Amino acid sequence: MKTTKKNNVRKTALDLLEAVEKNQSYSNLLLNDAIKKNELDPKDIGLLTELTYGTLQRRMSLDFFLEPFLKGKKKIDSWVYQLLRLTLYQMVYLDKIPDRAAIYEAVEIAKFRGHKGISGMVNGVLRNIQRQGLPSLENISDPIERLAIETSHPGWLVKRWVAQLGFEETKKMCELNLTAPLQTARVNVTKASREECIEKLIGEGFQVEASSIIPESITCYRGNLANSNVFKEGFITIQDESSMLAAYALGVSKDELILDACAAPGGKSTHIAEKLENTGKVISLDLHEHKVKLIKSNAARLGLTNIETTVLDSRLVQGQFESETFDRILLDAPCSGLGVMRRKPDMKYTKKETDIFQLANIQKNLLKAISPLLKKGGILVYSTCTVDLEENQHVMKEFLLENKDFEGDLSIKERMPEVICPLISNFDLQILPQHFGSDGFYIACLRKKV
Repeated sequence: MKTTKKNNVRKTALDLLEAVEKNQSYSNLLLNDAIKKNELDPKDIGLLTELTYGTLQRRMSLDFFLEPFLKGKKKIDSWVYQLLRLTLYQMVYLDKIPDRAAIYEAVEIAKFRGHKGISGMVNGVLRNIQRQGLPSLENISDPIERLAIETSHPGWLVKRWVAQLGFEETKKMCELNLTAPLQTARVNVTKASREECIEKLIGEGFQVEASSIIPESITCYRGNLANSNVFKEGFITIQDESSMLAAYALGVSKDELILDACAAPGGKSTHIAEKLENTGKVISLDLHEHKVKLIKSNAARLGLTNIETTVLDSRLVQGQFESETFDRILLDAPCSGLGVMRRKPDMKYTKKETDIFQLANIQKNLLKAISPLLKKGGILVYSTCTVDLEENQHVMKEFLLENKDFEGDLSIKERMPEVICPLISNFDLQILPQHFGSDGFYIACLRKKV
């Protein structure tokens, strides 16, 4: 079989889609491995990323479109179904690829991987779709079910979000979750100014500009900042802008002792360390040794000497530290991650509603364990990268009811970038992806009474 570059990219995308579905592997990790192994040039990397993420993002819609054309057919092998999804994604959502080219490449892959019967079936299904057109989503009468299939989000999740946020906000969020996020980076202000970093990055050929949200943030429109010399030399950290707000909420002062209770991979720890101007100390904990190594590696790259790492389950933290040891504590708790679906599109299909309640229990136990370690008058920031009330506002409400020595810290507004303030309600804020194009993120700020 004649193999074209594009065909190779499609075959790689097909392998990735199969691995994600069979092994419930993370698409972002698999994609990075595939790019390294195949030594793809930048144009092919772009196509491979688009095909893999796009097909995953739109999986439920693609299945809805395919279903009428597969009726009466015998059980289809998993890889054949993935090939049909992959090709239909190109036909429906990618204007630059002609249908005939997408179908031809699919048939060639089917011949290579299967037999004449399979390639004939693939050709027949795709040609029928081309002739007859797609079934209409308007035929789905239930608006929640229609939104779920239209935006490829599980029905239980859409129903839950509609109950919590309303239909219109849910629709905006689901639609935005189908788009690729921009890469953002935080300038290491202990080494350089934002203007200096932007100048260096433009000199390296990156298309970047200053963020309008976070004073030390840069938005990248072209290129992967992780490959820049500016990154390698420790001038920037790649981090979402919502995540950067946790260090603002904490509001550290020089020479303070800070606990970052669930710190890996170290984005928030290093941000706090930079805000301390490399004074004081940040104690960064994580449950897994390989993740703690990541924190150490990031701190070393950035030239930060005020971070101390420990492998520890933060639920056991009272055995390691005395009560009222820390000036401020950040608990960026393990969560469902429903705010970062654009970065991990496969997550939509593996999460279950029960996960949310199990995680809320872990979050409550972590708060119970770390809160005695805070000094009187100290600040505790609780954050998650999710958008669900159960893991956010409900956890906070229960904690405050059970811990009368804590109160909501209303001075959080004074520490936050101005553009964020309208979202702050008393002592907490919920950022949705549609607010600024950043990750969905929750932050609550509490103060221990004196």
